[in-house]
Amino acid sequence: MNVELRHLRALAAIGDEGTITAAAAVLRLTQPALSRTLDQLESRLGTRLVERTTRSLRLTPAGRRLWEHAHRILAQLDEALAEAAAGPRPLRVGFAWAALGRHTVPLLRGWREEHPDVPVEVRRPADPEAALRCGEVDVAFVRVRPEGEAFGVRPLYRERRFAALYEGDPLAARRTVTLAELSGRTVAVCATAATTGSGLWPEGRGPAGTLEVANVDEWLTAIATGDAVGVTAEATRHSHPYPGVRYLPIGDAGEVTVHLVWLRAGAHPATGAFLDHARRVTGAQTGLRAA
Repeated sequence: MNVELRHLRALAAIGDEGTITAAAAVLRLTQPALSRTLDQLESRLGTRLVERTTRSLRLTPAGRRLWEHAHRILAQLDEALAEAAAGPRPLRVGFAWAALGRHTVPLLRGWREEHPDVPVEVRRPADPEAALRCGEVDVAFVRVRPEGEAFGVRPLYRERRFAALYEGDPLAARRTVTLAELSGRTVAVCATAATTGSGLWPEGRGPAGTLEVANVDEWLTAIATGDAVGVTAEATRHSHPYPGVRYLPIGDAGEVTVHLVWLRAGAHPATGAFLDHARRVTGAQTGLRAA
């Protein structure tokens, strides 16, 4: 098909920036030159990659798939060139906002002591699964199992679910709470956390509503001010203590499974060793389904 790296860089920038103008500025090209490059790519593939109108631009399903592959291909090329010049690159590890709670520091310190030749670079992407697909991280710890054969998945351990409450809340004096006791409340929900959903509550006993927040800081602030309650994994209690917020175990909520995930294609050479290390540090439980 005679697709060149410049075509992939063009699509990657367009998908990232959302406009031809912004993508052209990032690539230091003129808008007409970038548009011609995109037209060439679509012509050579024989499919539409970008839907364009006078007011908006969005990737088609085919464009989004190629956008993910383009990021990964370009990242692997950059890494190969960097390794040729400076030696092996770090293992990039993606954590969600709660990381691994009490396991986080032992995991990272232990790896540094046992594998001083392979440094770990910690990243906290908003969406760890998307960061994997785009080649921004090599492995990621997630609490929602990704779908698809492209991913290698190893479940590590289960965590209890906790409620996060304003310290003046009548329930905050309890030792545990139930989902029924949280029903009728407004629940702070962050799209990147994914430990709270409508299916968690008994039928007909769900929250009164949700308060959408962008990150853990907004989530904690909403709870500390009494605007909402939170439902989260146990690691959040360890990683994010906060003035005015009390964490209580939810006695009747199912546990959350923590998974280590990586892309099978182009996996970092240290992925297997890191998986073994993570299993030892977390005391990985048997009987959890792997893929």
